[in-house]
Parts: sequence; structure tokens; C-alpha cells
Amino acid sequence: MRFLPVNTDALLVELDDLEQTLALFDTLQARPIAGVTELVPAARTVLVVFRPDSVTREALIADIGGRDTSGRVARDGKLIEIPVHYNGEDLDEVAALLGMSREDVVRRHTGGTYSVAFTGFAPGFAYLSGGDPSLDVPRRKTPRTRIPAGAVALAGTFSGVYPQASPGGWQILGVTPAAMWDLSRDTPALLQPGYRVRFVDAGPAPAAQAQPSSATGSGPAAPRRAIGVGPALEVVAPGLQAEFQDLGRPGQARQGVAASGAMDRGALRAANRLVGNTPGQACVEIVYGGFQVRAHGACVVAVTGARGDLALRDATGASWTVPGHEAIALNDGDTLTLGQPVAGIRYYLAVRGGFDVEPVLGSRSTDTLARVGPDALAAGDRIGILPALPCAIVGAPELPAADLPVQDIEVVLDVVLGPRTDWCDADAVALLSRQAWTVTPQSNRVGIRLNGERPLQRANHAELPSEGTRKGSIQVPASGQPVLFLADHPLTGGYPVIGSVAPWHLDRAAQIPIGARVRFNPISDFVPVDAPAVPVATP
Repeated sequence: MRFLPVNTDALLVELDDLEQTLALFDTLQARPIAGVTELVPAARTVLVVFRPDSVTREALIADIGGRDTSGRVARDGKLIEIPVHYNGEDLDEVAALLGMSREDVVRRHTGGTYSVAFTGFAPGFAYLSGGDPSLDVPRRKTPRTRIPAGAVALAGTFSGVYPQASPGGWQILGVTPAAMWDLSRDTPALLQPGYRVRFVDAGPAPAAQAQPSSATGSGPAAPRRAIGVGPALEVVAPGLQAEFQDLGRPGQARQGVAASGAMDRGALRAANRLVGNTPGQACVEIVYGGFQVRAHGACVVAVTGARGDLALRDATGASWTVPGHEAIALNDGDTLTLGQPVAGIRYYLAVRGGFDVEPVLGSRSTDTLARVGPDALAAGDRIGILPALPCAIVGAPELPAADLPVQDIEVVLDVVLGPRTDWCDADAVALLSRQAWTVTPQSNRVGIRLNGERPLQRANHAELPSEGTRKGSIQVPASGQPVLFLADHPLTGGYPVIGSVAPWHLDRAAQIPIGARVRFNPISDFVPVDAPAVPVATP
């Protein structure tokens, strides 16, 4: 057992194989450690997220290192049968790789009972272990840009079913009409860790096969475009992107759902303080301005985060500039416009009382990768405003962040090295900090895609088994151009992570504009720790 650093509030426990991983996960669930907030098991690792004010890293290592991982975890959970039309575009290639016929592949794939080992990649995506050991094939060298919903596929010794259309590199054997993810169910994910799975040959696909039902209910919840008789805000112009965000939905890893939530959590909390809301109330997260709302009834709002011009126009047409980071009273018919930011890129709009939006899996956040949560706002949407709490107090003006990123000044981010720094060559860490990296237009809420004059070189070119990832992780894909994961990152990933942005700089990372340059400042050494020796009783 090895312990690898991930961040100041997370570590990765590396084990010898899947059975040990499942045994450790099982014992950590049976006897939880106070201060541990999330566990993400994967093929050979368990990501442990913790509160440093409740438990130290040293105490975690001592406790986890003393756990027994020698036992085999019983997998006798609910049995799910999944019908499959074995017409996948990789079926012939898989058969050729394995030196067998198509019929042999199908027979072996349907001949065993699988277990849901862990979840990740996307909501409802389960990694299934325990099938025929001869079905061991690598991922595709070049991932597809789109794999259809319901695709049944192989990667290594794992089987899986894609819950929704997405990019992916697994080898496709066929397709199932069964819904892997459906928000209309009490438990949206069909497959849960510990469940058993059998694949059943459903014969040829119908000539006009419908899209697998997993596509239904897998997207965002229906938008809230209607209001009652109370006050509301009408979206006149949504700008580039405007979505509801709160502090996210932690604790959903069992269903393959990451926390998501506001990119700049400090700005969201500040906006809520200004209008007298609880810190985690949903705000509207607005990218690059161009956003305009009209008040229907009197209300109090606040705008934080990015710095830019805010203009207020009343019903008579008179207009003036209003300050950010202060509470703003809107009368019926007033229109508030958020201009192009001069520093930062994300505004947060809060309203006193909060927005009347239904939560999805306990949160009003929109996860753009998982497609969970309310729709992005569109022109014409009218969002109801909830009554303010009786004890709510409008806050004093807030100070905007002093270090909001701007286009022409290099942004420095502190980085904790690990867990896979040793998968990169000896010069990689020096290059990561020595070279400035440019933020590319392909960046979004999933992550910041960076480009440097010299790519990071891998020392280990083996295929890394999928393992848990965190917001702030700096992943090194085959291109050597790093990707900095942000709020909507996948729960697990298969590229090595060289380091992670320190928690105190995550809000700053969320505000970096496209075209800006980033430099990383390592604040730690990469030091794996072996499990402490456990005393053995002698007769």
C-alpha cells in the first residue's frame, strides 16, 4: 500500500490490484474515519478527500495503513440483466485482437456474471469486473469524438455501458436500449457498486432502432421559464453563458457524479452575504458579461466575482452605473446589464431570498459535463424569487478580490505535486514551473486547456488505470499539453496527474481569461509514503 499526495486536502491510496482496492473501500465504508468527506475507488486506487481541520494526513496514513485488505469482498448484490444488440463497430477488431470469432467474443461476454467495481467518468457509468479473463483489450489508440448512448464496450478487463453520448476510447461491442441513467428514477443510476450484472444477447438490432432510453432523463432538468404572482427576474439577454450554480452536490460519487458547483466559490458566498442569503444559495454564474435582467417587482440583488461595468436603467429610460460587490435595490421595470469584464471572467448574481429553482440530486448547480441540473438560462426566462428569511440582513459592501486575473499579466498558481509526478520525465516539474502556459479557447467549466512552447514529456508510457481526480488536478495527456481540471471535471481519469492547484488558488484559476498566460509554482516535493508496518503478534 502506498500513499500519494494529491492536494492539501486529499491523498491517493495505491494498492496491488482491484481486489485489495475493493477490500480497502469496504472497510473504510464499514468503519469511517472522522473528517473524511469523500471516497472515490478505482481500478487500483482509492482517492480520499478529507478536512485538514478535522484529521491530519499522518493520522489518515496510520489508520488506513493498518486496515486489512487481504479479504475478498463478497459481491452478492442485486442482479441486473442488460440486453445487448452485438453490432458494435469494434466487434470485428476485438475478435481479431483476441484471435477468436465474433461469436466467441459474444459467447464469452454473455457467459459470465460481472460486478460493479466502481463508478466514474460520467453519471451512471459503471466499471464492471469479473468477466471472462480472455476479454482483455486495450483502449483505442485514438478515442472517438462521439460514442452513442447505450454503447456496451470493453477496456482492459473491464466492461461498461456509456449512459449518454460522449467522447470515449473504449472498444464498442454493441448497444443496449436499457437506461443506465434516468433522473426520473428514485436512484438515477441503474448500476450501483456491489450490484451483479449479466449481459444477454438480444439478437440483431431493429432496422429503425430508437435512441437508447438512457438518453431520456440524462440531460438537465426542465428550465424554469414561468413564474407565479411574486417578484421575478426576466432574462433579457443571457450573454455567452449563464447558469445556476451553488456549492455543488458532494457525496454522489456512488452514482458517478462529481460535486460540480460554482467555479469561484468565494465570489458566490460573497454575493449571498451581500443580499442576506445563506452562503450556499444558488446564484447565476455569468461568463464574460453581456447579461441583462429585468425586475418584475421590487428586489435586492448583488453582483460579485469579475470586475466590469454594471449599468442600471429604470422604466423611464434613465440609466446610470452601479457598483459591484454591493447590494443593489431594483424596482419594478428596472434593467441591470453586466458589461465585459476588465478583470476575471465570471460574475455571480444573487437575489435576496434566492432563486425559485428545483434542486437536482440535492443541488441547483448545472454540471455541464454530466448534464445534471437546470438548463442554461435563455432570453425570455423568468425566474421566481423566494421570500427572504425573517432574520436575513443585507451585508455591508464587500472588497473585490485583489488579484483577479487580467489578460496581460501572468497568473501564478501554487501547485502541490503528485500523485503521478513520477510518470513524467525528470525535467517535467522544472518545465511546468519555468515555462508560461497559454489558456486556449477550448477551455470551459470542465477544465483549462493549456498550451506551452515545449510539451511535458512522459517517462512512463504505460496505460494508467483509471483513478479518482479532483478539481485543480493538472492532467498530462499524450500530447504533453496539460489540462487543469475545474468544477465539472470527470470523477475519474486515465491520464497521469503531475500536480494540483492548491485550494487557496482555485477561485483565482476560475477567473483566468482565454489568452492569458499561467505559470505554476510548486510548493511541495513529490514524496510517496509506504504504508506503516503493522505489528504482528507472536506466540
